[in-house]
Amino acid sequence: MSVLPPTTDITIPAPGGRSLRGALALPDGDGPHPGMVVLHEAYGLNNDIKRHAARFATEGYVALAPDLYSNGGNRALCISRAMRDLATRTQGGAFADIEATRRALADRADTDGDRVGVVGFCLGGGFALAFGARGRVGAAGVNYGIVPKDRTQLEGICPVVASYGALDRTLRSAPRRLEEHLAALGVPHDIKVYEGVGHSFLSYDNKPGWMDRVPVPDPMHLGYDETAAEDAWRRMFAFFGEHLGVAAKAGS
Repeated sequence: MSVLPPTTDITIPAPGGRSLRGALALPDGDGPHPGMVVLHEAYGLNNDIKRHAARFATEGYVALAPDLYSNGGNRALCISRAMRDLATRTQGGAFADIEATRRALADRADTDGDRVGVVGFCLGGGFALAFGARGRVGAAGVNYGIVPKDRTQLEGICPVVASYGALDRTLRSAPRRLEEHLAALGVPHDIKVYEGVGHSFLSYDNKPGWMDRVPVPDPMHLGYDETAAEDAWRRMFAFFGEHLGVAAKAGS
């Protein structure tokens, strides 16, 4: 993997006169480049998500990661609100903030607004899948995200690339369900389950520090795995490249 570019902290205009914190990563050249909305895990907009955004920039994308917890308050309450928004598929809340991020990205002079994708991790993976069904992005990347049981919630969805860890017992049925939904809907997709790894295998900061100090059950089997992660990155870049018209970089 090449040296990652830095990310820049920016402010994203949001509905109701609010604003979101965000991290922006830019590729080389003037563009216009394809864009990528990068959605964070339950831990929020941390260094892992900034690294993910930067990695998309190395592949030629203008990558923008919003902080869906920008309204502040108790972190547990922020997570609870986000999970509620995901479960109810509300038009407002986190979905409105994701759309505001997509619009801010598409409106940039260095971005081709007709070639924007969304990618998410953990909580963000569920949001990426749901947002991909709203017809505003060209492809969606779902990394260990939840999948609705109701297939109609995915009607109209864009092409999807998804990755899961076989050891993650909390999402054991998600890959098969997603495969069945997308096949029935006739949607292009690439879904892979990685043996021997669990949840958050693409991220370094994938669990609170106390979990290493205090033995507790871990049904998610949290942990980074380089081999699985690099294969997932390769598949993501190839899939997004195909559906957003981006040439893959050598070595990706």
